This record gives sequence, structure tokens and C-alpha cells, in this order.
Amino acid sequence: MNIVNIIQQGVVQAAAQLYNLEIKGEDFPLSTTRKEFEGDYTLVVFPFTKHVKKSPEAIGQELGAFLVEQVQYIKDFNVIKGFLNLVVDDQYWREFLEDIYQNPQYGTQPANGRKVMVEYCSPNTNKPLHLGHIRNILLGWSVSKIYEAAGYDVVRVQIINDRGIAICKSMLAWKKFGAGATPESTNTKSDHFVGDFYVLFEKKFQEEYKAWQQSEEALAIYSEKKKGEQSPEEFFKTYKDQYFNLYSTLGKEAREMLLAWEAHDPETIELWKLMNGWVYAGFDSTFDKLGVTFDKLYYESNTYLLGRETVDQGLNSGVFYRLEDGSVWIDLEDAKLDKKLVLRKDGTSVYITQDIGTAQMRYQDFGAEKMIYVVADEQNYHFQVLFEIMKRLGEPYATGLYHLSYGMVDLPSGKMKSREGTVVDADDLIAEVVQEAWENSKERGSLADMTPEAQQEVIRKIGLAALKFFIVKVHPKKRMIFDPKESVDLQGQTGPYVQNAFVRCSSMLNKAGNPDLSAAGEYTTLETAEKDIIAQLYQFPEIIKQAAETYDPSMVAMYSYELAKAFHRFWHDYRILQAESEAAKAFRIQLSIAVRNALRMGLDLLGIETPERM
Repeated sequence: MNIVNIIQQGVVQAAAQLYNLEIKGEDFPLSTTRKEFEGDYTLVVFPFTKHVKKSPEAIGQELGAFLVEQVQYIKDFNVIKGFLNLVVDDQYWREFLEDIYQNPQYGTQPANGRKVMVEYCSPNTNKPLHLGHIRNILLGWSVSKIYEAAGYDVVRVQIINDRGIAICKSMLAWKKFGAGATPESTNTKSDHFVGDFYVLFEKKFQEEYKAWQQSEEALAIYSEKKKGEQSPEEFFKTYKDQYFNLYSTLGKEAREMLLAWEAHDPETIELWKLMNGWVYAGFDSTFDKLGVTFDKLYYESNTYLLGRETVDQGLNSGVFYRLEDGSVWIDLEDAKLDKKLVLRKDGTSVYITQDIGTAQMRYQDFGAEKMIYVVADEQNYHFQVLFEIMKRLGEPYATGLYHLSYGMVDLPSGKMKSREGTVVDADDLIAEVVQEAWENSKERGSLADMTPEAQQEVIRKIGLAALKFFIVKVHPKKRMIFDPKESVDLQGQTGPYVQNAFVRCSSMLNKAGNPDLSAAGEYTTLETAEKDIIAQLYQFPEIIKQAAETYDPSMVAMYSYELAKAFHRFWHDYRILQAESEAAKAFRIQLSIAVRNALRMGLDLLGIETPERM
């Protein structure tokens, strides 16, 4: 019972009978009528003036009269300049509600046999997950849920960056300064334990660097390389990386540890496995708190050698070229992407090479026609290059590669820096929003009659709803500021506000018991608020479809918020269980059931649980 299709078919018939025109309904899209005008759907009639020598107003009047007479559910119309506003009969909305209110999966589409892979999180094993990872995880999880609701078979993956100089820094710091400490002996969450040694490495390095700056060697380098009147402080601030690579004792030891790992030195590999194991246990705990899972994990230690064979094949086919120094490149200047290195002169891979091989491996593993990479916008250029390379290599899935680029997350206090230990860890942030939810709940006193365990479970759901909704309601491409206090506001544009609408529905329906709803069909004249809510429910499948097509969970978040707001208003303005008639009561219970189903589904697509109490 798609009213849009019904109207469009009516427009096709009108064009044929009134103007002898053959048109397609989809060529004349309908939009929701603006609130200040009477109507449900609006048709722009200006395109007809190309074929019909009449004014837009006259065409609108003729089309409107035809549709009212010939299309069952069109009750009335009005014309504002070149816009035909159509009023849908209440009968349609009543029949539509009757058709969908008992379907808890309303909005989802049947399986379409197509497969999509979503990569998200992809952390480093030298530190715990932080606020930036939370946005990545929540976007990836929500997109994967939305694609499932749109009918796709979804595979969730991540690649864990478990090798490299950063990992060796935390390993070296523990080896030199850890004195055999463990997460258990220090009572520290295991990934935080490893992250503390990454921060400690930076602290020790800065101490070493500061002391070196007073040496004759450093002063000589300053005199030789400074720019103009550059002060020693300014110079050494910019020289840190060169010092690490050329003069630092700690830097040398970290590089030697990386070489030992690459040579499969048993002692180094044992330490690497031990510390990575600590991090993985910590990651799993955080994933469990957030309610997210993965179908397969890829590890850079297993993929960093991939892609080199493909580069050799690409050399033979002319996709890549080799310079005299032995390095291999691809020329993407015709795609405005410059020339890109794919193999160093010593034959080792760069990140783009690894990503080529990993994409091929994943296609072999799952055969997904679409691969979505959830990665911050700092990597926009990298993925433009990767996708262009895959197209030139002729990979069958190349056109299905998509980078879900998102903006960074700041706190009201500003940016975060991992090496300086100023990052807000994911676990700490989760604890903070749950505590904020707890404080809000204590002020209301609404859970006082529950056991402490039951209260904690409700507060957990509210706190995580606050965190998740606040993150995903912002369009992915926008940079954002996360405010824990604002996120738990029951009156704001928040997850708890939407949850509260669900709880109101559930509470009322629990009181209703199992009523006889047969009288609902006798409710013949809808209130404007009732009709508006049904019209919102009608839009839900299209919202899910568009959110999938645009990789934008914020569409589902804002839809859920608007539906919750409409129900809160309806709850305030109209009686439901004490309605003026049995017909009104039955109809409004049906409406409340449908709203509850849609709110539950909408929140679930955002990874948010629905409590029965608040």
C-alpha cells in the first residue's frame, strides 16, 4: 500500500487522458507538503508546461481534479502557484496502520542476496581505545545494522595494527622500566596498562631529548641548520623526529626491536605476543560494553607482506612502473592524485600495498560486492588512491569500494594527544556518561523502587544511549564536540529522550493488557496529530533505505528523535486508555504499538538498547 506509487500512477493516467502525454511516474517525484500548507504530498507541475500550453496553476487545477475523482485515496487538493498539494484520505492512513502495527520488523527489507563488508575500529595495539575510536565504532556498527535492515548480508571486520615502531615503543618501555609488572599486579585494565607504557616511552624520550639539546653535538646542529633567527627552542621543537631517527638512544633501541621482530627473534616475538594479548583482552572488554562484535579480525602482522605479488603483476600489465633506483610507482596524475609509491627501492611495502593485498584477501574470503571502510577524514587521500588503483587493476569489486570518512571528535576542553596521555579513553568516557545518567536518575527518583542491580542495568542502558545517540546524530563528515552532560538530557535531542518515548509507549501498553482492538476500524476521522504520526511511520522504510545509500546513520537518529517528539506531544495532548470512545482507544493503542516498534527498531539500528523503565 504505497501511497506515493498510487499517486504517481494516477499522475501517469492523468497525463495520458488530459494531455495525451506518455510519462513515467518516477520522473515526477513527490515531496512531503510543507507544514504551512494543507496537504500531505506535493507535486511540482512546472515540467508539464513544456508540453501543455497552459499556466502552471491551470495545469495544477486540472491534475488535482482528475486525481480526486479517479484515485481512491486522494480526498482533496489545492494549488499554490505551480505546486499541487494533495490531501490523502484518512481511510488510507487507517488501513496502512492496520497493516503494519503488528509487525515488529516494520521498516526492514527482505533479503536481497547481496553482500557488503564493513570495516571499523581498526586500532593500534600500543594504547587503549579512545573517544575517536568510539565514533568510528559506533558509525561502523550502525551502518552495518542499517545495511542488514536494508536486506544485505553484512560482514563486520577490522584490521588490527599490531606491528610497527609505535608498538615497539610500548614494548621497549615495559622491558626497560616495567620491572616485571603486569595488569594483574598493578590492578590496571590490561589495554590501559600497555598504553601507560607508550606514554612512559614518550616521557623518557622527551627527558633524553631535552638533555641532548645541551650537548655540543646538538648545539652544532642547531648552528648549522637553524633558519634565520630561529631560537633553539623553536628549532628543537621541529627537530624531534630527526633526533629520534639519527641520535636518540631510545629511538635506536626501538628500531632495533622492530628489526628483531621482523627477523622473528623468539624473545621479541614472545614479548610482542604477551603485550598484544593484554591489549586484546582490554579491547574485548570495551567492545562488550559498547555491544559491538566482529565476524573476522585481520592483523597487520599477517597482511603487511600482501600486495607485492599484485604489484609485480601490475608491472607486467603496465599499471605500475619502476624507477632506476628500483622503487615502483603508479602515475595517477590524470585522476588528479599525483604519482604514488607502491614499493620502496629495497622492495618493502608501503601502506597502500598492504591495503591492495588485504582488499583482495577479503574478496576471496567473503565475495562482498561492496566494502565500506570507516576511517577518519585524515585518510581521504589514501583511500582515493587505493580505490583508483583497484579500478586500474580491474578488480571486480572496485566500484563497490567506499570510504566512510568522518570528522574528528573533540571534548569541550579541546583536542586529545595519545603520546602525551591527554586522550580520553573509551572506558573512562563510558563510565562518565553512565555516571551522568545515574546522577540524573537520582534527581528524578523514578527508579527508587527497583533493586540496585536492576537500577544499574537501566542506568547502563540510558548512559550508553546518551553516548551513542549523541555521536551518531551528527552527520559523519562533520567534526563534532562531545559533551557528556548534554548527552543525557531527557528534554534534549538525545538518546534518553527517544528512550523515554519508548518507555511511555511500553508503560501504557502494559497497563492496557490485551485489549480488543476490533473497534479501531470504526474510528473514521483522524486528528491531525494522529495522521502526522502515521505519515512519519510511513516514511520509516524509505529512511532506512536512504541511510544505507548515503552511509548516514544520522538520518535514522533524527527520524527516531522526530517520531519520539511527535509521540511525546500526542501523549500530552490526547487521551489513549481513557479515550472518548472505544474506537478512539483501540485506534490509539494500535498507533502506540506501531510507534513503539519503530522506536525500538530505530534505536536498535543505532546500537541502542531500550529499557522498560526510566
